[in-house]
Amino acid sequence: MSLGQERIALFIDGANLYATAKTIGFDIDYKRLLKEFQSRGYLLRAYYYTALIEDQEYSSIRPLIDWLDYNGFTVITKSAKEFTDSMGRRKVKGNMDIELAVDAMELAPRVDHIVLFSGDGDFRSLVEALQRRGVKVSVVSTVSVQPAMIADELRRQADEFIDLAHLIPRVGRDPSERGQRQTAQDIPGFVRDRPRPPRPPVASTNPAATGPDDDFADR
Repeated sequence: MSLGQERIALFIDGANLYATAKTIGFDIDYKRLLKEFQSRGYLLRAYYYTALIEDQEYSSIRPLIDWLDYNGFTVITKSAKEFTDSMGRRKVKGNMDIELAVDAMELAPRVDHIVLFSGDGDFRSLVEALQRRGVKVSVVSTVSVQPAMIADELRRQADEFIDLAHLIPRVGRDPSERGQRQTAQDIPGFVRDRPRPPRPPVASTNPAATGPDDDFADR
């Protein structure tokens, strides 16, 4: 690390980032995303958080999780909970805010700058706590659609707001690759799980991914 180079850590709320990218109409290339922030300083860690629903024979996100594990990301997962609400509707709950917040606070003494990929207003208190410890916090979401994908209180609290729409030229997947070479990078961060297969030596391609359940709660 060069003297004076800013130490950066990425904290990605997988479901929230997926929903934001889908809303503004592009697919994230996670290799390009990593390189983008490596170019901005010394990238110490890149965390990706996702809840997994069990009992499905095949999970389209599994290739993405494996790819991220082998290519510079730390993937944090947990099992989601399914329940039926008072109206008899099936709901899925898989909030990972606590896991993300604990990891961010533990890493705070070792970094200068945390980049949070989420628009969830529940993270405002986390951002404030990190700032009290001298950490700069940037938040990545978008206001390019209505309603905005980021809570106003979170945007106000952040030291810097980065609109995901402005990053499309640098972290978006080439549209010409659609239908030719899909690498699981447009898959939701909230999916059904299955027993994990042996990891391949390199990332493999996968068929077209499906979107997340429309009916899950606590993104």
